[in-house]
Amino acid sequence: MTSCEASTRSEKMLHRWATLILAGTIVTGCSPVAPTNTQKSDVSKFPQTPGRQTPENFPDFIADPYEPVNRGIGMANGGLILGVIRPTTQVYRAIVPPPARKSVTNFSRNITYPGRLLNNVLQGRWQGAGDESVRFLANTTVGVGGLFDPATRWKIPKSDANFGQTFFKWGWSPNNYIMLPVLGPSDDLHATGLIADKVPEPWNYYAPISPLSGAVVLNRLSDQTETIVQFMKTESDPYVGTKYFWSYSSKETAPDWTCSGPKDLPTLQTLNVVAFRTDDPEFALKAKEASVRLPSTGKKAKFNYWLQKHQSPLVFVAPGMGSHRLSANTLSIAENLYQNGYSVVTTTGVFHPEFMESASTAALPAYPPVDCHDLHVYLTAINQSLEKKHPGLFGQRALVGFSLGGFQTLYLAAHEKSADPGMLRFDRYLAINTPVNLRYGDKELDAYYNAPLEWPSAERQEKINNTLHKAALFPYLPAEQKANPPFNATESKYLVGLSFRIVLRDTIYSSQYRNNMGVLKTPLNHWRREAAYDEILKFSFRDYFRDFVFPYYKEKGIGEGDFSREVSLRSFQRSLSANPKVRIIINQDDFLHNSSDISWYKSTFGSKQLKIFPNGGHIGNLPNPPMRKAILGALGGLK
Repeated sequence: MTSCEASTRSEKMLHRWATLILAGTIVTGCSPVAPTNTQKSDVSKFPQTPGRQTPENFPDFIADPYEPVNRGIGMANGGLILGVIRPTTQVYRAIVPPPARKSVTNFSRNITYPGRLLNNVLQGRWQGAGDESVRFLANTTVGVGGLFDPATRWKIPKSDANFGQTFFKWGWSPNNYIMLPVLGPSDDLHATGLIADKVPEPWNYYAPISPLSGAVVLNRLSDQTETIVQFMKTESDPYVGTKYFWSYSSKETAPDWTCSGPKDLPTLQTLNVVAFRTDDPEFALKAKEASVRLPSTGKKAKFNYWLQKHQSPLVFVAPGMGSHRLSANTLSIAENLYQNGYSVVTTTGVFHPEFMESASTAALPAYPPVDCHDLHVYLTAINQSLEKKHPGLFGQRALVGFSLGGFQTLYLAAHEKSADPGMLRFDRYLAINTPVNLRYGDKELDAYYNAPLEWPSAERQEKINNTLHKAALFPYLPAEQKANPPFNATESKYLVGLSFRIVLRDTIYSSQYRNNMGVLKTPLNHWRREAAYDEILKFSFRDYFRDFVFPYYKEKGIGEGDFSREVSLRSFQRSLSANPKVRIIINQDDFLHNSSDISWYKSTFGSKQLKIFPNGGHIGNLPNPPMRKAILGALGGLK
């Protein structure tokens, strides 16, 4: 049995694709179970839509010829989740305690033993059939009808099996992506398997236990709905994120876990973002969501906040490129601050479509003077709204930004004295893992995306597909295997580069859908985006500036020389070094820095202002205790 068999695919789909590579999706928990074949993966391409040209260095995802219909069903599913399922499961969780919910989960698995037995037999997995039979006997007797799971405590192996696996073993390979009503993502193979899986379920044949079927579904959803809702809110296009993840997580074969060649510690540590979790699983639920109308755009912009009951400092969190106010990395910082007595506001990053469509005064983000001013207007409006609703509750104000948000934090600190008098003033500026020069960071990310060019051209696509397959299943490996991630330097660099390239895709699509500059040849249609996405993904960060940003701002009298000055913190060294309210936390091995950047930080800021960790990559150590302690230390004195 593989290490991934212990988790069902429904559980796997609940981790955030957040990084857009290594996490979550939007399913209701009725999906088939995880792959069980232990052979090396057949990483041959999924059939592609006729006429489609996949971007170079991009993974092969399952064909989606029914995209408009699938998107419509996905939207309906989202409405059902928000309007019906979420309120129902919230009531259920409030009434039914966790031990009881666990017992229902145990019971549901135990009673569906006939289906697993049948499929183990149909697949010729005699050991699996025996293991499941022993488990059923143990849990039915000692486990009181399956309410408890002594079999797991006795280390009796699981052998999950379903008709999707069986059909695949018999020679059926998935061809087309399908979004099922209520049940979520699937394909032609697994959708048929799902129907067949329902046939041997006992409650179909014994009327007294038939109502238990609905109770089991509700129980399953109660532990999944909030994760699904968070994914729906944070991702720019949750539909395509779901499809990307499904393409690899649904494979009925295992990837080739072989890791040959040297490893790259900074990018491996950066991939730790997949493990970001709040200490309190319901921390995001405890947030209040509100919106403010911005004078700059006349539109409403959303934010989330957690308030202390007593007077406390108010800390605003400005996230990195493409990050959302409820993204895992944003919540990691917010929870640390809230747990330690601060009131906290989380905002959405300027490159995220949510910000672009509500708070940005430019057609597309990239120019710091405009982006930072838009952010400052957003923060000021939030502060005014909260102050009006909760007069006297807040003490000093702080701005905490990480990654690109950290750059913007330092930009505002450098221009504090020249800001409009009516704008919000901060008593502390904390920047975490901040690039010194944004263009240098862009070049590194472009290079990472092109890392697979090191592989022989005849093997490249297969290796890319296998890398994504490993990434999709990596979160479910045992802890000892996670401690030594099975990615070589080329693979981990590519995963980082790919995640940022997808963020750039969403940025370009959102900007061009609202203000088409005529650069893209593909018509933009919200219901059929695949072809446009394929074209956009061919644009690097360098191309983004050359083909979109520079022409747009040239019409406004802003040239490339202006960009060169404004995208570098070195241009504001004097005002930054003279601002005693600035604090910096960086990682020595952050790939968005070069050696001269680290030297610049040391020469610009005193030891009381600057904290340097030896490693952690790019925000890869954000939830670690030393980093959490450093963040609190940087805000010391505000209370």
